[in-house]
Amino acid sequence: MSFSFEIIKKIEGIPLMRAGIIHTPHGDIKTPAFITVGTKATVKSLTPEQIRDCVGAQAVLANTYHLYLQPGDEIVKKHGGFARMMNWKNRKEERVERKEEIQKEEYKLMPTFTDSGGFQVFSLGHALGHGVSKIATSEEISKRESESNAREETHEKLAKIDDDGVTFKSVIDGSTHRFTPEVSMNIQHNLGADIFFAFDECTSPLAPVAYQREAIDRTHAWAKRSLDEHKRLGVSGATGKMQALFGVVQGGSYEELRKESATVLGAMDFDGYGIGGSFTKEDMGTAVKWVNEILPEGKPRHLLGIGEPIDILMGIENGVDTFDCVAPTRIARNGAIYTKDGRINITNAIYKNDMSPISDEESWYTHQFTKSYLNHLFKADEMLAATLASIHNLKFLTTLCEEAREAILSGNFLEFKKEFIKRYYK
Repeated sequence: MSFSFEIIKKIEGIPLMRAGIIHTPHGDIKTPAFITVGTKATVKSLTPEQIRDCVGAQAVLANTYHLYLQPGDEIVKKHGGFARMMNWKNRKEERVERKEEIQKEEYKLMPTFTDSGGFQVFSLGHALGHGVSKIATSEEISKRESESNAREETHEKLAKIDDDGVTFKSVIDGSTHRFTPEVSMNIQHNLGADIFFAFDECTSPLAPVAYQREAIDRTHAWAKRSLDEHKRLGVSGATGKMQALFGVVQGGSYEELRKESATVLGAMDFDGYGIGGSFTKEDMGTAVKWVNEILPEGKPRHLLGIGEPIDILMGIENGVDTFDCVAPTRIARNGAIYTKDGRINITNAIYKNDMSPISDEESWYTHQFTKSYLNHLFKADEMLAATLASIHNLKFLTTLCEEAREAILSGNFLEFKKEFIKRYYK
């Protein structure tokens, strides 16, 4: 099966929003969907079976930068791609002899994504020392703009960007490496994901408009080079399947740059689009709308690295099909738990004797455990604490997208969004 995207339902009065299906060589993804992040071909503390059965994830996204450094993309290629390496497969698959039934096994693997390594350019390069992530409030930007130059001078950059690519130091051993669009494409062909992203430069929300301009010009040039190299390489050397390449729209929180980036990339022959870069928190929904009003309607759109519930709902309303973020597992390992009544810290003393289930939903895996038990696991430094908390948080965002899809199909998304926000952010 080749890659394609099908829009199933749209709602009158909300022109950008849709429910759809992404068809990949390794299965379908019903959208809107939250894509679980497995940075190094693993979700910390979870088995593939737990990701599939307890979380209900439809796909996993791995990190190009980290898999390149460890264990190396050539080793992943020898496994037949990262899906096979991590055993990310449909539950119905029976064990087969690889030599005799390799083609039969292939379609039973499940869908995968890889990013381009571009975010590491952001985190190790221009953004190092700013103390902010991809999203910053206007207050943060105002407060830190005056400090930014001094901060840059006191931090040695681990990544240096030029128009041809990026030279960076390994976070593992300090060795020097270089990514260009062509290198990123070759690595991602070896990783074998069904969907992968063009090499781009993600900037800090503190970066001035002049630098944002430089970054999108580079991103557009790198997008063309990524597309050319992808077409030259053909099918993945790991899986023997044709992969779908998404271009990445940049431009920060600047309307003119965002619209320009969407126009330039929308005219290129990509299979879909990622919306990347930095945002002003208050205007993120608006920035996504600027982009999706321009991008081709019949191609899927992925919002990179965004996982706050209200941001997901705003993204869906403004035409985003898929999302990914490390936040649900990262905060889970520190005891933060999503609930329908907002986020809680399960390590707080009030949960020591709380006999209510972690999840109110009886069908969820974490329903069988009490908040008191999870509190105990964290206090005792037991590894199971991170496992249960991560399963729960991933299930929460996965279910949020599933319920949003059902609300689109039934025509009552705005009511669903209003009720969710009213309760979660009360």
